[in-house]
Amino acid sequence: MVANANPTPDSPASLRAPFIAADVGGTHVRIGLVRGSGDAAHPVSVLQYRKYVCAQYPGLAEIIEDFIGTLHGEPVTHGVIASAGYPLEDGTVITANLPWRLSPKAICERLGFRELLLVNDFEAVAHAAAYVDASEVLHLSGPETAPVSGPTLVLGPGTGLGAAVWIPAGKRALVLATEAGQAALTPGNALEMAVLSEMLKDRSHVPVEYALSGPGLMNLHNALCAMRGGRNPYRTPDEITAAAISGSDAQAHESLEVFCGLLGSAVGDMALLYGAQGGVYLAGGILPHIREFLLNSSFVERFLNKGPMRAALERIPVRLVEHGQLGVIGAANWYLGQCEGD
Repeated sequence: MVANANPTPDSPASLRAPFIAADVGGTHVRIGLVRGSGDAAHPVSVLQYRKYVCAQYPGLAEIIEDFIGTLHGEPVTHGVIASAGYPLEDGTVITANLPWRLSPKAICERLGFRELLLVNDFEAVAHAAAYVDASEVLHLSGPETAPVSGPTLVLGPGTGLGAAVWIPAGKRALVLATEAGQAALTPGNALEMAVLSEMLKDRSHVPVEYALSGPGLMNLHNALCAMRGGRNPYRTPDEITAAAISGSDAQAHESLEVFCGLLGSAVGDMALLYGAQGGVYLAGGILPHIREFLLNSSFVERFLNKGPMRAALERIPVRLVEHGQLGVIGAANWYLGQCEGD
């Protein structure tokens, strides 16, 4: 997904001028003023960084405008946006998880930018995974390092569920953006089959992200409450998570455990489908908040529970990424790569 993808001769890649990199999620926009560092180990320097709540602004242009206003006159004429969604012919992007449409062209015209590129959000994250320091990850399964080089899967639940595959290809890797979150949810036990049956009462297709996302946790809890003849007392996924972690509500605990089990199964499926011998990075906004719960859940066992393929999955490192600026760094790294290839 690329818009206005013809870097100009005075692009930041050649002049090392600062540029804007924004990671646009369904709930938050993370935005940074960045530039190329020239350091192969850490190719992007983040000069300034802020986090915005999408619902508090009428559009992305207003968020970028506010951020630029904090830069004390630093001239900015280039940028990159990382976002999920479907691009139309005019460059506008439609996404189910945002309260407004994205139009790089309109933002350029309003803010006086010369260039604003667009990249899939998890494609951007995949471009950052290789530069995450060991201190910024939590090891969940498999060896510390992959025994062989191969594709690396990056995925995570947030407002939706995104996934991309980083594929080594000489000096410049390839990244495959996917719509894995729209694949059909696959239950792995009787309880999950009952939950899926409950969800199918009011829809003909239950995608993975309908259960494995922030709103998905709420959907899971609603389904379990309906199955038990009860009522969901919670207004947000955060409230369910807090009750599950504190141990104050057994049904909230069950919902979060089902979430972790389904996630492990889905990640195992994707690792096999994409041949992710290079490892798996879990990102997204939810998982860092439930890291201890995830460690003690059925996630790893469900990830490995693939019959004779268990031995193959045991050789794949699975890590939880803790870096809050990952999308911004990945978008910037992708953008620099586009400029260098021009």
